[in-house]
Amino acid sequence: MKTVLQRVSEANVKVNGEVIGAIGSGLLVFFCAEPEDNPEKASYFARKIASMRIFPDKSGKMNFSISEIGGAALVISQFTLIAEWRKGNRPGFSRAADPQTGEAMYGFFCNELRGNGLVVETGRFGAEMEVALVNAGPVTIIMDE
Repeated sequence: MKTVLQRVSEANVKVNGEVIGAIGSGLLVFFCAEPEDNPEKASYFARKIASMRIFPDKSGKMNFSISEIGGAALVISQFTLIAEWRKGNRPGFSRAADPQTGEAMYGFFCNELRGNGLVVETGRFGAEMEVALVNAGPVTIIMDE
């Protein structure tokens, strides 16, 4: 499993020109499942994301979690996070979970974030999407195992 977190002041996702998910302050989360991923790992990632202190207090120190600031998460499935790029010039994606497993893990992960008290907006699994964001900080964190 791999996620890329971007602290945002706003973000949205469009499919065919239509906004299907949008948030204000919070996290844009790009998510990729691998074949060996399981619900326990997805739950662990969701708990860490909900409690990670990456939002600033009044002095600018990263002291607050997304939950503590009342932020939301926009979660986008992105199998390209797992790209194998070292060999040749065309990236390979064989390390990504198959589409059925990937979609199930994506749905489970989003539900786990909701279970941790977050408001969650999503993209559309497998769709061609346009993602817009204003990265706050900028703060970008890569989580993988």
